[in-house]
Amino acid sequence: MLYSEFAASDIEKVTPLYIEYYNSMEDGEWTEATVTKRLRQMVSREDAYGLLLTTDEGRPAGFVLGFFEQYDDGFAYDLIEIVIAKEYQNRGLGTELMQEIERRAKKKGALLVQLQAVNDERHDRFYGRLGYQNANNLILKSKTL
Repeated sequence: MLYSEFAASDIEKVTPLYIEYYNSMEDGEWTEATVTKRLRQMVSREDAYGLLLTTDEGRPAGFVLGFFEQYDDGFAYDLIEIVIAKEYQNRGLGTELMQEIERRAKKKGALLVQLQAVNDERHDRFYGRLGYQNANNLILKSKTL
């Protein structure tokens, strides 16, 4: 498996992975158009940064996307998306991808990685094994319009 920095030109390559994962694993209703728009919004953001994971044959196996965010006391990496192709799941690739983005974010000056995750046992187990804990000083607020 090979890592490369995620570029806008990679969106088309990973769109099928995104649709397959979210529509089959999380009952999503993603389409090519909605995925493309979401990923373009992310890669066009100031200080966007991500990695593309490809097989030795050049096929996309997964990706991670996020951005660096400045705070008064330091620089953080906000991880927004991580997707591993269904055929490559449960092989440790998600863990390796997380460790690689953490290593690279730290090298670029980030003091921490923060993310939002679905509040369920599967996500708690995955992120918990990597040392992520629930933040006690923040809570997600939303309002249906």
